[in-house]
Amino acid sequence: MQSVVVAKPYKFVPPHRDAFWPTVLRPLRARLLRSYGIATVECRGVARLAASVQAGHGIMLAPNHCRPGDPFAVATLGHAVGRHVHIMASWHVFMQGRVQRFLLPRVGAFSIYREGLDREALKCAGQIIAEARRPLVIFPEGIISRHNDRLNSLMEGTALIARTAARQRAAARPAARVVIHPVAIRYLFEGDLRATVDPMLANIEQRLSWRPEGNRPPLERIARIGAALLALKEIEHLGAPQAGGIAERIRRLIDHLLCPLEDEWLKGRHEGDVVARVKLLRTALLPDLVAGQLSETENERRWELIARLHLAQQLSCYPGNYLSASPSPERILETVERFEEDLTDRVRQVAPLRVVLDVGEAIEVNPERVRGGEDPLMKAIRTQLESMLQASLAERRPGAVWP
Repeated sequence: MQSVVVAKPYKFVPPHRDAFWPTVLRPLRARLLRSYGIATVECRGVARLAASVQAGHGIMLAPNHCRPGDPFAVATLGHAVGRHVHIMASWHVFMQGRVQRFLLPRVGAFSIYREGLDREALKCAGQIIAEARRPLVIFPEGIISRHNDRLNSLMEGTALIARTAARQRAAARPAARVVIHPVAIRYLFEGDLRATVDPMLANIEQRLSWRPEGNRPPLERIARIGAALLALKEIEHLGAPQAGGIAERIRRLIDHLLCPLEDEWLKGRHEGDVVARVKLLRTALLPDLVAGQLSETENERRWELIARLHLAQQLSCYPGNYLSASPSPERILETVERFEEDLTDRVRQVAPLRVVLDVGEAIEVNPERVRGGEDPLMKAIRTQLESMLQASLAERRPGAVWP
């Protein structure tokens, strides 16, 4: 299980506000992007963002979040309009080594504790937007999805932060505005798909004690591997492989993993999508673990439960029918990457990737929420993101043609 949960007392990591470090480190941006397989970044709709900057608005950028390199790609938009950006990032990212802990705050990132209410992060985010010195990047999905064509549910905290900032600006200057620009991130794989994916599939097949099946049609290999990995988890948690379609089996396994924990820790509350359910359970499980006062037996049990939560969240990142109807190279690549990541806990960097960033129309933030029904601000963000991602499908090659 990847270390997305840190059993240490949380301490807020604030961002550096000066421009010295972002300016000094800017020449390293291309090398950093290449470390994530990104060869080129194309920015579109920059005039919309530039207009908001020129008008002096408080600005939030709200991108979809499908790959680990997203924050560094989106930072390119700031350079395009002559502004550095601040980025809200999960605290565990700052705990992944001294170099990251040193560099991230200096390029404008600050931490958010996703396993609880982080008032310092929310206050910092609101201040950054209200000051209107730099755009703030927040990823509303909350996790890396690894599927570029589908959006997860968006976290309501995005609207909370934006409205808090809008109230602060209105109190200081009644005419001042806060706007949100959705940003659609589209990755296009421009390498040799077969040369990239074949070794990944062979590695997974060997881990399953199979002989590599390079002569079998690739989509058939992927389907066999997916069925095998799901069956292994069903045997582990349900005792035997289950009947039914893949999507139905995934839902059943997720509920088997989460429902007993929700009965025990949340008084039977089974609400929201999988990401929201996992977050609530982590919030319940972690405080005692962080305090370090549990018995050895209970400590091991908590980590086992957290591993179940991680599995449930990973399962939710496999959209149904993602490889049907002549899937694109990107969909194939994303699926195999998820297989490898879930099996090995390592993420292989694939290249070359071209990234297209499309800045959406500014959404003005009303400081007061209209009560009842879906939050209109979150609906507007989702609508624009889905529309832009759909429009960007024409950028891709029509399908994966393998001999």
